[in-house]
Amino acid sequence: MRLFLLTVALFFSCSAFTQQYYLFVGTYTEGSPASRGSKGIYVYRFNAATGDAIPVSTIMTDNPSYLALAKGGRFVYSVNETHGTIPGGVSAFSFDKRTGKLTFIDKQASGGADPCYISVDAGRKWALVANYSGGNLSALPIAGDGSLRPISEFIQHTGSGPNKARQEQAHVHSTILSPDEKYLLVADLGMDQLRVEHFDPAAAKTPLVPAADSIVKIQPGFGPRHTVFFPGKPYVYLINELSGMVDAFRYGNGKLTMIQSLSSHPPGYHGEIGSADIHISPDGKFLYASNRGDANDIAIFAIDGATGKLTWKGAVSSGGKTPRNFMIDPTGRWLLAANQDTSNVVIFRIDPSTGMPSPTGKQLVVPAAVCLKMTPVN
Repeated sequence: MRLFLLTVALFFSCSAFTQQYYLFVGTYTEGSPASRGSKGIYVYRFNAATGDAIPVSTIMTDNPSYLALAKGGRFVYSVNETHGTIPGGVSAFSFDKRTGKLTFIDKQASGGADPCYISVDAGRKWALVANYSGGNLSALPIAGDGSLRPISEFIQHTGSGPNKARQEQAHVHSTILSPDEKYLLVADLGMDQLRVEHFDPAAAKTPLVPAADSIVKIQPGFGPRHTVFFPGKPYVYLINELSGMVDAFRYGNGKLTMIQSLSSHPPGYHGEIGSADIHISPDGKFLYASNRGDANDIAIFAIDGATGKLTWKGAVSSGGKTPRNFMIDPTGRWLLAANQDTSNVVIFRIDPSTGMPSPTGKQLVVPAAVCLKMTPVN
């Protein structure tokens, strides 16, 4: 009996421990009133059993507006979204899971102004960076010690779109690897295009090569921003910043075929549109998209796993202003929304049957919070 009780206690102790995550929050450190006082990257310990988060550490770095965690969580990479006379950069950090502290390793130029997205492959060979104002993307080799090497491949986009205020030139907004990491999806907001690049992590200098029929034309003026792959299914979803539309595609071997396009706003919406981020629940049942502008909400869709098509379920307030980024924790229980202009990260509980998030009353106060990532504590 005693052995049984010890086994049960150990099980629940281990179970509780496995639900502990480190939460990283990237911010803007300058450029708006909300960014005043921001130190850079904030680290929290997140309890997926309760939805509570406690602060652990911070590290100073310039405008770490997007983060990438290397597999295993021992290294973290951030863009440094600077522009004008200050070149954009990419920074590397080591992460100590025992103490929860980041240590700066080094920094390299990103190859263009306003880097806004970064991906790192599972083998930690390459950092793939989108430079928004530069209208280009770059590939930086990663050394065995986690440090970055200078750019070895640089791809410039040239073109524009019908929205002269926002699409006056190419604006690369994301660089997202396919689940098998054989392809890279590149969304260009300025050119209304998705581009597909072959990705070869073993390449010495140029890991990216355009795939056959690699350019997917998006509706003019839509402004493609971020994409997300359906886990284990042949579907990809795109959020368009300027139109608020979500485009659904059938995907296979680097090929994209559109199957549906629908709004992330309710019928009759006439406010300002500024859609931002898109994610799928770990069980693959629901898709979520964040809307800035006048909406400031998270839209929810049900996904038909057989067809990939979406059905509008509703929307909930993001609990602040300008939800530039949000995430769903690995357990699928919680949705965290980073509201840039109100400097808060709001924690929602997700109803597993309906997919609807409901506010818990819990939030983190983080200046100009714009990016959220998690890695298991152990």
